[in-house]
Amino acid sequence: MSEGIGTGRRRTLVGASTQVGTEVSINLGSALAGVAIPFVGSPIVVAARQLVMVAVLLPFYRPRRTLLTWRRLWPAVALGVTLAVMNLTFYESVHLLGLGIAATIEFLGPLLLALATSRRLLDVGCVVVAGAGVVLLTGLEGQIDVWGVALALIAAAAWAAYILLTRRVALGLPGLEGLTVASIVSLALILPIAAFTLPGAAFSWPVVALLVGIGILSSALPYALDTFILRRITARLYAIITSFGPVVAAVFGWIVLGERLGWVQLLAILLVCVAAGVAIATQRPAPVSDLEQTAEGLT
Repeated sequence: MSEGIGTGRRRTLVGASTQVGTEVSINLGSALAGVAIPFVGSPIVVAARQLVMVAVLLPFYRPRRTLLTWRRLWPAVALGVTLAVMNLTFYESVHLLGLGIAATIEFLGPLLLALATSRRLLDVGCVVVAGAGVVLLTGLEGQIDVWGVALALIAAAAWAAYILLTRRVALGLPGLEGLTVASIVSLALILPIAAFTLPGAAFSWPVVALLVGIGILSSALPYALDTFILRRITARLYAIITSFGPVVAAVFGWIVLGERLGWVQLLAILLVCVAAGVAIATQRPAPVSDLEQTAEGLT
């Protein structure tokens, strides 16, 4: 009995540690994007990220023509459009606002989605605290780029849509098929915009290496590890760790991009993260249906 408990704890520790590692990977990739954008622009950075993602996923995707119907694939196509919007607006907001501020505003999307159906007074309080954090972040210290804030809010809405569509795609398309289709659609949408900006891009071998690194850190590595992680930790613990992403982003903004945030902005980032962590940690688990219990028993 104790041996089983010890094994479960080790699995949870490994899963949680790996999840922390993916948060580091994603935010380091975003910080490197902040380095690359002045040289090549946001569209080329997003295109490079999606190109790496497609290169990783495509070898595992073998579609049958009879299954390539609009009725079956439209959620994956919508997910691809959402990916393009989310990544392009987020990277451009990083360029205009800085990584810490952009990541914090973007996190409002999944936070508000998670609390949208809640009727608990505690969750209302968490939303108020998170909202106060964003007001502090954008309104009380220095000048803030309004267009950058608007782009970060669009990225937040796109992230919420991404979560909803990912659930739909996971139910309708097996394995990595949905994510692969979405990545191809996203790349197809971004490539013309990236091509339009090519004349003004300052390419060099270090910049190319940077773009490949961004693709690996921000897309290939996190997506490859997500399945490994979710087999070892609960979705709630996964979400709690993710809720501290803005803090990790602020740290990499400071280390890699030399961003300097005032104490009010640092307090604001902490307010948003703590509000998210408390709201998620205290959520009641959703009831599990007989079908879900049967499915879990078969895995």
